[in-house]
Amino acid sequence: MKKMSAYKNKILVSLTLGSSFLFSTPVLANNLDYILERQLRYHGVTPVVAPDKNPPALVELGRNLFFDKEISGRRNMSCATCHSVGFGTADAQSQSRGQGAIGLGPYRRQDGNAFFQFLPRNTLSLWNRGVAEWTTMFWDGRLEGSAETGFVSPAGDDMPQNFSSALAAFSIFPITPDEEMRGFPGQLDIFGQPNEMALLENDDFTEIWPLVTARVTDLPAYDGMLKKAFPGTPESALDITHISEAIGAFMSDEFTALNSPFDRYLEGDRSALSDQAKRGALLFYGRANCASCHSGGLQTDLDFHNIAAPQVGTGRGEAAPLDLGRGAITNDPADNFKFRTPSLRNIELEAPYFHNGAYAKLEDAVRHHLNPLKALKTYDATQIEPELSGLFQNDPLTLSQIFLNISPELNVQGGQLSERDIQDILSFLSSLTDPSSINRNEAVPDKVPSGLKLAS
Repeated sequence: MKKMSAYKNKILVSLTLGSSFLFSTPVLANNLDYILERQLRYHGVTPVVAPDKNPPALVELGRNLFFDKEISGRRNMSCATCHSVGFGTADAQSQSRGQGAIGLGPYRRQDGNAFFQFLPRNTLSLWNRGVAEWTTMFWDGRLEGSAETGFVSPAGDDMPQNFSSALAAFSIFPITPDEEMRGFPGQLDIFGQPNEMALLENDDFTEIWPLVTARVTDLPAYDGMLKKAFPGTPESALDITHISEAIGAFMSDEFTALNSPFDRYLEGDRSALSDQAKRGALLFYGRANCASCHSGGLQTDLDFHNIAAPQVGTGRGEAAPLDLGRGAITNDPADNFKFRTPSLRNIELEAPYFHNGAYAKLEDAVRHHLNPLKALKTYDATQIEPELSGLFQNDPLTLSQIFLNISPELNVQGGQLSERDIQDILSFLSSLTDPSSINRNEAVPDKVPSGLKLAS
């Protein structure tokens, strides 16, 4: 009788974890910590190494630049307009609103009759982007690399190579598109003066970047900060890489968030996770197969996958109203509809979800992964902004193109998950939230050197 009971326990453990992981030692099926720790070791999940702290003077310069609208063409937007500390370092919109809009977060709307168009994608958060292994930026990975390997980007041969990280290089790109920070032709700045960047094209990188740099170096209020941040570097030698390095240093220091309950559990505190979160973690790293893409301590492989995301919204580039994602970068049809795996750290702070904000609720985004074909066919587009909900490409040809190369990693093992299973997974995802991330208002300076109003 005892032998049969031990055998049943072994079978139950195997079903919980998935057929890919077996034990040589009998284990009680209700010993969650023992099983979970074995499973985490199997998947190579270890505590995330935080990035080194940056020089305080560099961080302080970056803080001011991050919140200063002076670096946008019309002096009406800052980095914090879309990456708001009040909305999980994103903006709580399906697709962001750039030029021609006012307000913050979900309240940002078109400014009267001003010329306006949606930015093509959902704003990604900035959590933990300074961690060393984070080498891929944007939903389609169009910027990637490291100081050791060099950087590849839309700027091609014009891409500067003297950045310390992909995060440091990131800030030189949102300032170049007209619909984002640069501004459209014919639009004056907030003082009624011409925007010297407006007549350039989005890919005129080497002409735009010096103009943005001059915006900073021409302001006397920045002189002291620049000297402290870059001692020994004359003002004439400063360029866009210095501006972006400073913003990157601030983002790295401010938005590293590695004190979640899950982090504490990885450090050995077994009480940090509830039993429900532990069961969710077992499913996540077991038969729900989430970790096949959301791998490692940051829950991302930084790779690209087609998860049959609804093609809702404006689309992007020449393929609009479709968004081909990675395929538009590689020009390989096999990469169409693939997008970078997002990290799940602080994920419950970052609604809406997917590259176009297709899902308003995290639970619905999770359910999509469990049965993507059904979810796509039954998708309800009314959950996104009304202006975008009518732009849902669900014709048979589009659906067949999406289904053609759907990621094989989307494969739940051992039968359909129960409602309890789904709630357990959501409990685990909640354990990935660093409590200090919920309110980062202390990051906002009282004022910025330009004297312009803070993000609004």
